[in-house]
Amino acid sequence: MNHYETVFILNPVLSETQIEETVKKFEDFLIKNGAKMVAKENWGLKKLAYAIQHKKSGFYHLFEFAAPSEVILPYEQEFARNERVMRFLTVKLDKHAIAWAEVRRTRLKTTKA
Repeated sequence: MNHYETVFILNPVLSETQIEETVKKFEDFLIKNGAKMVAKENWGLKKLAYAIQHKKSGFYHLFEFAAPSEVILPYEQEFARNERVMRFLTVKLDKHAIAWAEVRRTRLKTTKA
């Protein structure tokens, strides 16, 4: 299984319930298809560098997961079909990126405590 990271931006006009439903939908899709969630983060509402679909902000989320490579194409198709998602990017992590992500998660835990 390879390690991946997905960052996606949700439409800023969504309610808190709609955001939670959408995030849960993608998480369930991964788990149903044999992926193991490593981490997920809600980065909140952020200003965009440029307008997307005439919107100047969006709700950012990050998923870090381990999954078989054949899961990625249908996973990304789900993002492309979902009208609530403005942008998404999935990258495969190498050993250095995995180590860096772990350091970042540890740092986040210590700053929140």
